[in-house]
Amino acid sequence: MNEVILVFNAGSSSIKFALYPPASDIPRDALLRGEVSDIGHAPRFVARAQQLKPVDEALASGADAGNFRHRDAIAHVMAWLKRTAGQYQIVAAGHRVVHGGEDYSQPVIIDDSVLRTLDALVPLARTHEPHEIAAIRAVAEAWPALRQVACFDTAFHRAQPEVAQLYGLPKEFAAAGVRRYGFHGLSYQYIAQVLPGQVGPGADGRVIVAHLGSGASLCAMARRRSIATTMGFSTLDGLLMATRCGALDPGVVLYLIEERGMSAREVSDLLYNRSGLLGVSGVSGDMRTLLASADPHARRAVDLFVYFVAREIGALAAALEGLDVLVFTGGIGEHAAEIRARICGACRWLGIELDAEANRRHASCITATGSRASAWVIPTNEEAVIARDTMRVLAAQGTTPAQM
Repeated sequence: MNEVILVFNAGSSSIKFALYPPASDIPRDALLRGEVSDIGHAPRFVARAQQLKPVDEALASGADAGNFRHRDAIAHVMAWLKRTAGQYQIVAAGHRVVHGGEDYSQPVIIDDSVLRTLDALVPLARTHEPHEIAAIRAVAEAWPALRQVACFDTAFHRAQPEVAQLYGLPKEFAAAGVRRYGFHGLSYQYIAQVLPGQVGPGADGRVIVAHLGSGASLCAMARRRSIATTMGFSTLDGLLMATRCGALDPGVVLYLIEERGMSAREVSDLLYNRSGLLGVSGVSGDMRTLLASADPHARRAVDLFVYFVAREIGALAAALEGLDVLVFTGGIGEHAAEIRARICGACRWLGIELDAEANRRHASCITATGSRASAWVIPTNEEAVIARDTMRVLAAQGTTPAQM
């Protein structure tokens, strides 16, 4: 029976899972991969595996689709794995956990103490952390003896210079943990590790990675280490996102509470769930829908998204004192050629000269020969990083799959 690492990646609107062979380096391919997507709207379950018939099915429709939540998705995945994955022996589980706070700068084996800390961090990442904790508890209930490892999105940014982590607040707030944490770290970690094989010596230069998806952020890297990033204390900050507002004057929040009489819960729902591309367009938070729409409000939302990204690339280029490499990743970054073209066009002043044909066909390098700075499209793989880090943590603890 094949020993495997089970990986869960619970996002704000999807739950991805995969089975990987135990490996001390990033594994190239998953043995089995699946996802429940569009949770809360039109949930769909897909799965692909070696020697198994592919699965692609709607999980709910009509009114039931709107009531289908992450807990339902997790239950479906766990039941499907128990029925289907009999040829594999799951020997450990690794989880993407968005927020590790100040406590965790490295992956950790999950125990009751870790779970209590994660519960306490929920207010800092309400759109993600509860679903990740639910997945951890679901696995523990299904396989009580299975070792589980938490891999944190914030960890990659913990090595940033202190000045990049601070806010202009009294120092006691920083001491209490109110600081810039940054997110999407597992994605950036993957890009940092594969970058030399893609771009050569430029990988250790001045690099900006654009993780553009339903959630979106940028990360400035020097020597493949995080120097600055657009997300801060929470996953609200920085770029315009599918339903999240991005950077916002704090005075707007005060106005909403003091003048509009909104409660903290109502403001939270507005900023996390009813803003961003969805709020600006009034049409959709899905970039594919917006790009296909003739509605002028849809175009306005796209324009604002591009503006946010280009403006923040400029800010991070200032932090790096220049730019050598720009990387696009994430669902929008990997698949939306029009968005890449518009961002690169806005960044010509940084030395980026787009090769329109290469961009149209989603080539790895999308800049013209002689471009002073190069732009690349590199698919991310957070799950592979989680699988590798899970194996490394267990090995460091003297626990190998064969001993579990």
